Amino acid sequence: MNNPVCLKTGAPMHRDTRPMTITYKGESITFDMPGWYCDSSDESIHTGQDMKVSDRLLNLLKARVEGLLEPEEIRRIRRKLAINQTEAGHMIGGGPRAFQKYESGDLLPSRAISSALALLDHDPKGLAVLKKRQGRTKGHGNKKRPLER
Repeated sequence: MNNPVCLKTGAPMHRDTRPMTITYKGESITFDMPGWYCDSSDESIHTGQDMKVSDRLLNLLKARVEGLLEPEEIRRIRRKLAINQTEAGHMIGGGPRAFQKYESGDLLPSRAISSALALLDHDPKGLAVLKKRQGRTKGHGNKKRPLER
């Protein structure tokens, strides 16, 4: 984006970071928000990349408030289990790219994912159960066995 002009004042805008505070359920976090800012008014313009900063920090704040695992904890546990992001997504849940998104902060993990990871962090041997279960479902596609009566 070339240097935009402020819609309020006509003054040129420039790239900068400014403090921004977001609040979720009474808890707040303040961070440096990148964007195009006008010195003559309170106008600002934020690109998609700029918005990723605030989106990730909102997810971090939500994780803290809701008691979910934060991105660094998710990465630490996955590495402790010695599995890659794709394997984690298949075995623990969310799909092949889920852990990439959890660990970057782009996606908030569900309570179920957080709970499963907390249990595996406490007892990594539980991963063998998931590996065995995944091994049974490989090659069967999404077909489900009929229920026995």
